[in-house]
Amino acid sequence: MFSAFKAARQLHEMLWYLAEAQNRAFDPDTSRRAVQLRNTVEHAVRGELPELLSLDIRDLHSQVRSTLMDVSAEVRASYFAAGDDHLDPALTPGADLMGSNLSSRRLCGADLRGACLIAADLRGSDLSGVDLLGADLRDVRLERADLSKALYLTQPQLNAAQGGRATLLPSDLEMPPHWHNR
Repeated sequence: MFSAFKAARQLHEMLWYLAEAQNRAFDPDTSRRAVQLRNTVEHAVRGELPELLSLDIRDLHSQVRSTLMDVSAEVRASYFAAGDDHLDPALTPGADLMGSNLSSRRLCGADLRGACLIAADLRGSDLSGVDLLGADLRDVRLERADLSKALYLTQPQLNAAQGGRATLLPSDLEMPPHWHNR
């Protein structure tokens, strides 16, 4: 049963990201691939336990990862119309940006996938098109930041951050309760 729970949890996480990928993809083929993967994952989640346990999750994860990265590249590229010279070279996937001062910056199109942003200051920054998949946002300062078009942002990430009423969020996410008084 524990194996089934672990597999189902991973599959539900894939569904969350694939839904966003499907909606944000510019390339119709990439969008179709996201839909096909969602259908495969939904079928597995709704199926019988033996079918779930026999699923090659590693292969499915690889396919989902590839699709998410393709969508990320498309979305982030759309913010480079004037060139990518506006980005700090330290803004890379997996970067250690703990405690960094990135306030009031235009970070549009940055790839911060898996970055450590613990206690970073992003107040007043524009994070449109920023890939935040797996980024650690614990205690990040997000007051007045624009996250409305950030990519792969999740509710748990927001819940771990500090923000306020003036923080712009994607329509499918809610302002954490501890932000209401800020």
